[in-house]
Amino acid sequence: MKHPVWFKDYAKLEADAVELSYYSNHTVPGLFQTEAHARALYAMRKPLLDEDLIEQRVAARLARQVVLTKRPVPMVNCVIEEAVLRRPIGERDVHEEQLVELIRLGRLRNVELQVMPLDHPEHAGLGGPFILLTPTRRPQVGYLEVQNISRLITDPEEVRVLASRYGCIRSQALTPRKSSALIERLLKDQ
Repeated sequence: MKHPVWFKDYAKLEADAVELSYYSNHTVPGLFQTEAHARALYAMRKPLLDEDLIEQRVAARLARQVVLTKRPVPMVNCVIEEAVLRRPIGERDVHEEQLVELIRLGRLRNVELQVMPLDHPEHAGLGGPFILLTPTRRPQVGYLEVQNISRLITDPEEVRVLASRYGCIRSQALTPRKSSALIERLLKDQ
């Protein structure tokens, strides 16, 4: 698929976005990961990555996180499956630090963090993770990344379907307040 002329790379598109919407059912989205969590994820990849490449990728991931606080700040919506929050990536302290970071990020005025609880067996997100990005003065696009394969979705009808699905996902997930309370309970249960 040929990308639009204005698309350079995902990080650039993300940095220019006025709104970011994430649905994640396998991992914590990269913008929300702590350094230790990101390192643990890259270290467990198969086939194995060499140490230098792991450090490069961790540094790149952390550098992208400025998006959350740059001015003007984008609106960021994120729905994470409860199973992701229960899966301890890295050592116990890494997992606890990640949960604390999610609570902190969920308190930012421009971030709405929601959890899709395990007791919702049927919901609109069962087709897998995706991202919606609304760049400045450009049409909204979708982005899929699975098994190191990425796809930018620019077809208006495909983007409309993803946006509609995301609306359903958000309505089926816990509210931001209830989501924060759930993450706090998970943290206490560690």
